[in-house]
Amino acid sequence: MASPLKARFHRLEIQKTTWDVPDRYTSLKPVGSGAYGTVCSAIDQKTKEKVAIKKLYRPFQSLIHAKRAYRELRLLRHIQHDNVICLLNVFTPDSTLEKFDTFYMVMPFVAQDLGHIMKKKQLTSKVITYLFYQILRGLKVCHHSDLKPSNLAVDENCELKILDFGLARHAETEMTGYVVTRWYRAPEVIFNWMHYTQTGIDQLKKILNLTGTPSSTLVQKMQSKDAQSYVRSLPVQKKKAFKEVFSGMDPNAIDLLEGMLVLDSEVRLTAKNSLSHPYLSEFHDPENEPVSPAYDDSFESLDLAVSEWKSLIHMEIMTFDPDNPRVTAT
Repeated sequence: MASPLKARFHRLEIQKTTWDVPDRYTSLKPVGSGAYGTVCSAIDQKTKEKVAIKKLYRPFQSLIHAKRAYRELRLLRHIQHDNVICLLNVFTPDSTLEKFDTFYMVMPFVAQDLGHIMKKKQLTSKVITYLFYQILRGLKVCHHSDLKPSNLAVDENCELKILDFGLARHAETEMTGYVVTRWYRAPEVIFNWMHYTQTGIDQLKKILNLTGTPSSTLVQKMQSKDAQSYVRSLPVQKKKAFKEVFSGMDPNAIDLLEGMLVLDSEVRLTAKNSLSHPYLSEFHDPENEPVSPAYDDSFESLDLAVSEWKSLIHMEIMTFDPDNPRVTAT
C-alpha cells in the first residue's frame, strides 16, 4: 500500500514507478534511466525553467548503494562550475527519518548528450576544440574516472556540462559486470582490475598497440601482480608515431593527444596543464578557469552501517537550501 502523500506533493505513476514530487514540479516526462536511477524532465513553476529530476533506485538496498548515493549528493552540492552539472534541489516525500526510503535530485535539464550529437552531425574543428576546452575546464575541478560522450551534455550554443562523476568506487563483487564502459577507462584502472575480470584484455591490446608496451619501471608500479605478469608476457611493441596514426590532424591537436595518452599517469598531462596547450590557445583564459574549493572526502574512510549513511543523507536533504546549495556542503 502506498504511503500517505506529504503536504504540497503530488503523486504520479511513470513507467510503472511511483513518483512523489513537490507541487512546484509539473509536466513530468521520462527521459532516460541508468544503472542507479531514472530521470524525468519537468517544469519548475517557481523559476519557469525546465529541469531534470533523478530518482535513485532503492538507494539503501546495500552499503555500496547507500555510500554511493551520499557521495553523489555531496559532490553535486560541492561543485558549482559552468562545465559541471549542479544540484538545484533535493527532496524526499518521506515525512520522517524512520520512514525515509527514497529521495530525488533536481538538476538543470540538458536536451542532448555528445554521443547523440556526434551521431547526427559532423562537427567543425572549431566546435571540437571548444568542446574539448570545456571538458578540460570541467575536469580541472572534478576528477572523473568514466568520461564518455553520454556523460557530456551539450546545448544549442555548444555549451558543455559534465553530467556524471564516475562515482562508483567499485568493490570486487561489482567488477564482473564491468563491460559496457571499459572503453573509456584509463589503462591503469584496467591494469588494477585484472584480478577481477578478463574483459579488459582486448582494450589493453588496443591501447598498447598505440602507446607501446609499458617500461619495466611502470610495470613495477602496477598494484596488480596479475597485470604485471600479463604485461611481461607480451611481445615488446614500440610506440607508434602519432603523426602517422593521426595524419591529417592539426599538429597541435596531435601533440596534445600524445601528452594525454602517456601510459604513466604520473607523467601524463593533467587537465590543468592541458588548458594552456597551444591547441586551446583560442579559448584559454587563465583568469576564467577556476579551481574548486577544497572538498572534504574524509567520509570515504568511514565504516558505517546502511542506517548511518541513510541518516547522513537525510541530514543533507533537511539542511539543503535551494537558494544557496553549497552552504552546508562542508
